Formats: sequence, C-alpha cells, structure tokens
Amino acid sequence: MKIILMSMPDVAPVMMHENAFHLPNCGIASIGANIDAGHEILIIDLIRKRRQLKQYVTQTILKTRPDLVGLSAMTWQYGTCIKLTRLIKQILPGVKILIGGYHPTLMYEEIAVSPEAEYIDFMIRGEGEKACRRLVNALDGKDSVEEIASLSYKRDHQFVHNPPGELLDLSRLKLPIRDKRRLTWGYHIMNSKVEVMETSRGCTRACTYCCMQQMYGQSFRPFPLERIIADLDDIYYHRNTRWVFIADDNLVLDPNRVVEICQKIVARNYKKLNLVIQADSVSMAKNEEMVRNMSLAGIKTVFLGIENVSEKSLAMARKGNIVDASRKAVENCHKYGIMVIGGLIFGFPDDDEQAIIDNYQYFKSTGADTAYCQILTPYPKTEIRQLFLDIGLVTNIDNYKRYNGLWANVKTKHLESDKLQYLFWYHRQNVLGWWKPSEHIRNQSLLWTSIWIYAFRPMMKFFIGCRLKKHGWKGRYELEMKRRAGRNVFKGLEELNL
Repeated sequence: MKIILMSMPDVAPVMMHENAFHLPNCGIASIGANIDAGHEILIIDLIRKRRQLKQYVTQTILKTRPDLVGLSAMTWQYGTCIKLTRLIKQILPGVKILIGGYHPTLMYEEIAVSPEAEYIDFMIRGEGEKACRRLVNALDGKDSVEEIASLSYKRDHQFVHNPPGELLDLSRLKLPIRDKRRLTWGYHIMNSKVEVMETSRGCTRACTYCCMQQMYGQSFRPFPLERIIADLDDIYYHRNTRWVFIADDNLVLDPNRVVEICQKIVARNYKKLNLVIQADSVSMAKNEEMVRNMSLAGIKTVFLGIENVSEKSLAMARKGNIVDASRKAVENCHKYGIMVIGGLIFGFPDDDEQAIIDNYQYFKSTGADTAYCQILTPYPKTEIRQLFLDIGLVTNIDNYKRYNGLWANVKTKHLESDKLQYLFWYHRQNVLGWWKPSEHIRNQSLLWTSIWIYAFRPMMKFFIGCRLKKHGWKGRYELEMKRRAGRNVFKGLEELNL
C-alpha cells in the first residue's frame, strides 16, 4: 500500500514571526516509521507549503495516488484539516482518509456525527503508532478493524468506536522518519537547521488548562536511554543537524533521569549541539545540579512555565504558588548560560487591566529573556473549559480556528473578550517593550542577534513609529488583528467550507 501522512500548515506565532521557525512533526514521522515493511510511506509537513498549499496537495495526490492519507490536527488546525480531507476526496474519490492527533482524540464522538464525517473513514485516538500499523495491515487484509484498540471506523456509514488501548511500550518504537520518505524539507530555527525528538511522553502534573491528559492520562513514560542517544546520533550524524527541539511536555519531571541523559550526551562529545526543551519552574528551581548538567549537555534554551503572578489564578490552574520558584528557575538557568523563554497565561476570571500590567511587570522582574504570552484557551474536554462554562465566561464555544492562544475566547469578571484582547496586546508593547537580547544570548547567537539589534529592530521601530503616528494605538491594533485573522487562511481552500 501507498500511505501519505500529513501535518497541518497552520501556525501560531506567539513569540516570533511565523517564518522564523518551522519544525518537523515528530508524531507523523514516528507513526510512519512504525508501519510494517512492505508499504510505501511518505511524510509531508505542510508548514513548508503554506504559500501554495492547494496546488501542492493536488499535485502530490495526483502524482502519488495513495491508498490511505492520514492527517494530524490540533484543535485550532482542525478546520484546515477538514478542508484538506474534502479536497483530497475530490481529487481521488477512492482514497481512504484517516485523521488523528489531539483534536480527534478529544472530540471523536462529536466528529462522528458532524457533517464532515462524510469525508473521514477512520479516526485514531491517542497514540497512533500501533493503531495505524494495524489499520494499514487490516486494509491489506492481514488484520481486522473490529479488533484494533483506539480506532474509530465506519460500519453502514456510521462510526463505530473501538475501546481505547493501553499506553504503548516506548522501548519498542522505531526512530522517526527523517530520510527521503519525507517529501518536505527546510526545517529551521532562524537560520539554523532543526530536528525534533522525544525522550518521554506524558506529564504527571494536573494543570487544569492542559489537554495532554486526554492523550496519555496523568502518566509519565521515558524512552530507554539507549534509544534517546540513537535518536540524537541519527539527527547529529545522519541529518547533519545541530539544533534539536525536544518535544517532551516536561523534560525535567525526573531530575535524576535528566542528569543521566545529560552525562550520556556529554560522553558522546557532540560539537556545537544546541538543545531546546520545555520544563516546569519548580523542578528547575530545586535542582541546580540538574541545570548545570543540562548546560554541559548543550541545552541552550528552556521554555519555562512561569504562567501567572496571581496566587488565585495559579490555584485555579492547579500550579501552586510558583512565583518564587519561577524567579529561582530563571536565576539557575542564567547562572549556567541557558536562555529562558517564559510562558505567561492571561485571562483568568479575576483578571482586570491592573492584573495584566502586574503580570507583565512580574515577568520583566524575573529576568527571563523573552516572553511566550497566551490568552487562556478553553480547549475541548479540559477541566478549565468546564470551569469557565459553569461561570459563563466562555465567549467562543466552537470557532476552534481561534483556539491557538492568540485570541480571547473567554472573558473575565471585569473584561469583555474584546477588551481583554486589546489590553493583552497593548500592555505587552508598553510594559515589555522591544526585545533586548542579554549578553549570554548574544554570545550564543551573535549573527542573528546582531542582525536584530542593528538592522531589524531599528527598521521596525521606524516603520511602526510611523504607523503609530498615523493610526494611533487603536488603529495599529486593528491592523494587527486583521493580519492575524488572515494568517492561516489558505488560497483555494476557502470555497471548501462545509
């Protein structure tokens, strides 16, 4: 059989311009790698084909004529996913369509009875490697769809949902596809090549806004150490890539394990390796020796969950009082030369304008290098969504295209959605201001930080200053929102609305 696996083109540039970094989708690459031999597997990351999306998909489907096309979508990418399923069915009516990823996992029952179900043949809920492998075998006459756990399939034009399966034994998974079976290339962070890998799956934290518990439950499963090093070897030696984003939800849940991984990486003596990870503030604050080892291993950047300065908001998120821990975590990272991208969440029920200002000021006081700011998003089936629904604060129930952290889909007790949206944007400009890379960041990335400091920043200040004089803050905000609204609109796909 011939199988194409696709990830969506939609982007959410919370921190940088949408073209600043394009990462390969590790999920579809892992699923494709674990399909049994004897089938032709092709991988497409549509983030690399945003400008000519419809033309590229049409030409690729006509050229390859696959038997099965699998599409992976997060909640805010689902609208594009459905337009693509309809396009693919128009191009090749006999092709089978499979969807998976976060949104189908969360919303499979609703999708099954929706109008778009007409274009979908199968859904996989949760991890896809085993279920997809078995589905391909079933379509090849070597297995039965009725017996495949976590699979939804059609019987008499109605979806049947098989019971969920157990979490996978990660030690049995093969390395993700990164060779010529991947039809799209050019993955980058700024001007550097980048790849993505995993060292674990899941998280034991109980954050109320997180949808990962629907994928893996409240669990944590590490990959074997030998497999992690083999994955890094593949990226470093075979793909000649020095930047690696580690996609674990929270790498540092087990500090002893992190130290062991780092010591193994140091022993491999990789040169100019740059690792980017995600971590929680408490673990990074309490384990300075772990942070030191992380630095020695080449971890240069950490996405750190700072979240909020309000104790009440942190309690609602079930984060605990992490204010002091966040400060200490940043301090530890900077002591060992690690750049901190701090995550902030706005839009909790008690937020007013002063709370927004306080959060930005708090973030600035931590010394974190740059901010990853989002408005609280009521993702389907999360605990925080139900909490907000119960008190009448969800203002956008089902326009999921705006569920990417950039749009106000909620209101607070003090701010309507449009006011929250504006103040979130306005005070970022005025409190945080223009990015000023610290000395250790400049030392790590002299080229692109110099370009930013001496070329892009002065140029942008000039042009934005002119725009501000002409339109004022409100006018500039409206122009930005208009641009944002059109960012994930793809020429030729709009007429494919259901």
